[in-house]
Amino acid sequence: MSISDAPILHAKPTSNSNRKFLILFALVIFADFLLFDREPGLNLFVFANAVAAGLLICSRKSLSFSKAAGLLLCGLIASVPLIETPSWMGITICLLGLSCVSLGAGGLLPRQWTRLPLVLLRFVLDLPARPFRRVSYRWLQRLQKPSARGVRHHLRGWIMPLTFAAGFLALFAAANPLIDRTLRSIDLTFLLQLLSMWRIGFWLVVAAVLSVLLRPGLMRRRRHRRGAAEVVTSVEDGLFGHAALLRSLIVFNALFAVQTLLDLAYLWGGASLPDGMSHAEYAHRGAYPLMVTALLAAIFVLVAMRPGGPGDKSVLVRGLVHLWIAQNILLCLSSILRLDLYVEVYSLTELRVAAGIWMGLVAVGLFFILLRILLRRSNEWLIALSSATLAMTLYAAAVADIPALIARFNVAHSREISGEGIVLDLDYLAALGPSAIPALDTYLVSLPADSDVRRVRDALLRQQEGRSPDWRSWTYRAARLDDDLRHEAALAR
Repeated sequence: MSISDAPILHAKPTSNSNRKFLILFALVIFADFLLFDREPGLNLFVFANAVAAGLLICSRKSLSFSKAAGLLLCGLIASVPLIETPSWMGITICLLGLSCVSLGAGGLLPRQWTRLPLVLLRFVLDLPARPFRRVSYRWLQRLQKPSARGVRHHLRGWIMPLTFAAGFLALFAAANPLIDRTLRSIDLTFLLQLLSMWRIGFWLVVAAVLSVLLRPGLMRRRRHRRGAAEVVTSVEDGLFGHAALLRSLIVFNALFAVQTLLDLAYLWGGASLPDGMSHAEYAHRGAYPLMVTALLAAIFVLVAMRPGGPGDKSVLVRGLVHLWIAQNILLCLSSILRLDLYVEVYSLTELRVAAGIWMGLVAVGLFFILLRILLRRSNEWLIALSSATLAMTLYAAAVADIPALIARFNVAHSREISGEGIVLDLDYLAALGPSAIPALDTYLVSLPADSDVRRVRDALLRQQEGRSPDWRSWTYRAARLDDDLRHEAALAR
């Protein structure tokens, strides 16, 4: 038998329960050492991988070496964005990776990757109901059993010796002044700091999250009644019958054609707009409503083109759906162009970057819907592919230094540097954090006498230098910025 096929991490139920208790206790202590009262940084990456290793050690079923290594690699890759800088997107990706590791250790991962998003959804939906289940009741029953063996049994065996030892020590202190003086000299103030309410709350939160990962569960599927399913199917056939779909698609394609021709003329063709309206106003008023329109169109297509429905069997309806999806994709591209025109006139913000990414994701999702119809795939395949695209987009956004990108764009397109656009918004650059310092340095090269920019730059520099020097708070983004600042200071000298 090869090493890759050798089963590992196999344990009996009782020993596995004790192992989970010990791993939970050790991880809570490790979290206190790494995370409590510390700035987030490298400590999040280290703790996430420690949790992944602990989950594999407490595996419910025997795992082969290759599967255990794959799950550990999944947790490692998912936590890499936390090295760049702690962000909500990076934490979300890391939690998704740890959820996959937990499901894999519990033997709950599906064999087909297309079912993974629904399994993760069932895992998340099961979380609110877990505290109200009978797990705590079973633990209390185990504690009451005199035949129970393991960690709890040994801990209970220490109650009597420690109680009598404390009593004897108090008697000895009363009888021996040396012992009394030694006991009085012991400083126990650190225990008060250790047992602060914030610290205990932190322990409880970490223990609650870890207990969910150590004992994964999935929300049970509800069986649909056959009669209810027949009613739903009949309603869908009535609302989305062949005639209704054909008429809807003809009307929708005509309406979208008008909007598409207007965009082709004014956005892509550069035609002159009516008096009193600029291209920026035309772009800004249409970007976000058109995205809602595309989303509603996607929902309509998914409902109308369900497998085996009236729309799926008609060649004419399928052709009109293909044409409508193509117009929706062009609509998304027009929305991106609208946003680009608006940003060129005004400035770039994090919300506008998020809007551009969202528009691109909607266009890709519509393309996936078209592929699903052409390839005759299931909605499960569509959800899995769309979820994978969304996860990769979040991963890239968590790694990229978006504040630095925004600062460089706004400085380069400001009225002071380019002669066009709007005046540089220093308050917004200050809100972006120390990542904006290189862009401000570029500004000061062209206009070194601007005192307001230098004041903002000095404030951001103090914020960067005020970071904790502890290795647990280290981030690659901050270290990279420190290296750039040291290099610029050496060149200046």
